[in-house]
Amino acid sequence: MTDQSLFDQAFLALQRRRARARATEGADFLLRHVAEDLADRLAAVSRRFPVAVELHGHTGIVGERLLSSGSIDRLIRIETDPLLIGQSDGKVASLETVPLEPETADLIVSPLSLHLTQDTPGVLIQINRALKPDGLFLGAMPGAGTLGELREALIAAESELSGGAAPRVIPFPDIRDAGALMQRAGFALPVTDVDTLTVRYSDLFGLMRDLRAMGMANPLSGRSRRPASRALFLRAAELYAERFSDPDGRIRATFRIIHMSGWRPHESQQKPARRGSATVSLADILKSTSGED
Repeated sequence: MTDQSLFDQAFLALQRRRARARATEGADFLLRHVAEDLADRLAAVSRRFPVAVELHGHTGIVGERLLSSGSIDRLIRIETDPLLIGQSDGKVASLETVPLEPETADLIVSPLSLHLTQDTPGVLIQINRALKPDGLFLGAMPGAGTLGELREALIAAESELSGGAAPRVIPFPDIRDAGALMQRAGFALPVTDVDTLTVRYSDLFGLMRDLRAMGMANPLSGRSRRPASRALFLRAAELYAERFSDPDGRIRATFRIIHMSGWRPHESQQKPARRGSATVSLADILKSTSGED
C-alpha cells in the first residue's frame, strides 16, 4: 500500500536532533520572535496558569520565556526526543500525540510545529481534550506566503535546468484554514491573526544555513532523495537576487506567522446570542429610517 503521509516524521525528528546538537547563534530568531509574542498575549490574560505545557517547542525557548513572565507555576515540555527535553520536566511523544490525561492542563502552547502534523485537526482535538474547562490554547505556525521567495526561486531554477521541479518548500496553511480547524476542534472564542516578519540576508545560502540550523530542512515525504546539484542552488541564488533584493543587494525572506488562541468551553464564558433572540427586527429598523434624509 502506498504511504500517503505528507511529512517524513523520522526525518523531522532527526533534523531537530541535529539542530539541537549544532546550535548556531542567532538562528533561533524565529522562535524568539514567537516567544515574545506569546508572552505578550499571555500577559493580556489576567490570570495565573498552574500547569502549562509547551508542545514541541524544539529548543525550550518559548517555555522559558513564559516561565519568566510569572504567569505560570509549572511547565511541562513535550518533545519527539529526550535530547530536546534535557533536564526539563517533560514527556516524549510524536508530533501527532498529546500525551496528557483529559482536563489536566491550564495552558497549552504550540510554537511552530502544528503545520508539520499529518492530522492537524486530530492534534487540536487532543489539545482541547487535555485542557481543563476554561483552559487556554495558544498556537503559532508558519502560514501561506512563508518563504514564498525561496519557493519561487527554486522552482524557477529547477524548471529552467531540468524541465521540472521537485517539492522543496512545504505547503503552509492559510489563516482561514487555521480558523476553521480551531472551530472544528471545539474551541470556544477562537481567534486567529497573522504577523509578518521580513528577514534580510546577503544571499540565498545564508537563508538556507539558518533553515538547517532551525531544523527546517525539507521534510516532505515526496522530496527527491538525490542530492541537489550545485548548479541548481547557484541559479536559484541568482534568480532570488534578481527578483527579491533590496537596493543594497541584500535579499528578503518572508515569514508569515499565524497566531491562534482558543479556550476549552466553560459555562462562565461569554456566548453568542441565540439565533432569533433579537428584540428588534431589521424590517422595523428600515421602516424607522426610510423617511430620513
